[in-house]
Amino acid sequence: MTKFNAKNERTKRRYLHYLKNAKGNGDAVVDGAMQAIHRFEVYTRFRDFDKFDTRQAIAFKGHLAKQTNARTKEHLSQATLRSILAALKAFFRWLASQPGYRRLTYSDADYFNLSLHDEAIATARREKSPPTIEQIRHVVNTMPSRTDIERRDRAVVAFIMLTGLRDNAVASLRLGDVDLAKGKVRQDARHVRTKFAQTNEVWFFPIGDDFRAIVEDWVTFLLVERHWGLDDPLFPATEVAHGADRVFETKGLKRKGWANAEPIRAIFRAAFAAAGLPYCNPHLLRKTLVLWLEKTCRTAEEFKCGSQNLGHKDVLTTFGSYGTVPTHRQAEVLRALGRAKAEDPRIVDLIQQLARETGAI
Repeated sequence: MTKFNAKNERTKRRYLHYLKNAKGNGDAVVDGAMQAIHRFEVYTRFRDFDKFDTRQAIAFKGHLAKQTNARTKEHLSQATLRSILAALKAFFRWLASQPGYRRLTYSDADYFNLSLHDEAIATARREKSPPTIEQIRHVVNTMPSRTDIERRDRAVVAFIMLTGLRDNAVASLRLGDVDLAKGKVRQDARHVRTKFAQTNEVWFFPIGDDFRAIVEDWVTFLLVERHWGLDDPLFPATEVAHGADRVFETKGLKRKGWANAEPIRAIFRAAFAAAGLPYCNPHLLRKTLVLWLEKTCRTAEEFKCGSQNLGHKDVLTTFGSYGTVPTHRQAEVLRALGRAKAEDPRIVDLIQQLARETGAI
């Protein structure tokens, strides 16, 4: 059975080069595009791209809708379908401009669009309730800290709660990036995997001395007890080696960081399960911090500082993407409006600040 098409492979290499060097896409985006294209090739039995017609796109959408997730055994979500089809649409639009594929038209790629109904489902915003700070505190207090690996895992959760940093950035931090005396972290995009390759400084959020103590204890352990240097990883990977019975077993900490954020997500899964709470991915802790800011900040300047600490250039990003009010809180606020006697000056100040930033006043 055919497993590849040499001509298609050459075309895909050119497209990969285009995505990386012309569009500036990172590895995750490029890998996703290549996987989507390969999935389509498998469906067409590796037929030449230059023999594409719109009926293939229509049939492939029907085929894709019947596929299941290998882990959950459920049908692929509309969001997943949209992601795969969007990657194919972008590829065939590019292909239509390439020598040897001029019979393809720009509009041919539009046949990879979802229906308007499915598009609405795929792009619908779904409320994800972030955990409270007290719930995170419970998770951290539940986590064991007897071994070096257990101490590391507990420090990871406490650190993300304390800083709100994205998990992939945390996975690539070095000890020298953390300044315990000043309570800040420097994200240097030359070695830290930050979003949009941003270099910035993040200060510890004042959410509790217990979170900070765990992080300080971990950094001190690596620098003083382990005698590691500032260029060593803040959160080292796990050392795995053959044991006496020729099976792999954990040996301790490796003097090397994680290649991606998946180990951090695995730590969160295990920690929340052990604490008797539903899984919460690391990114949701950023929403937890935004809700804390909304309740704590007294002026627009304070909220703006918190927004910048999360890496947002625009305070509207914090409000729009992270500051959605949970439905239960929405009900509480609306009921309270009927009892309100005066405007809260904090809210007025924040609204005026937003209006100035958007040019409304």
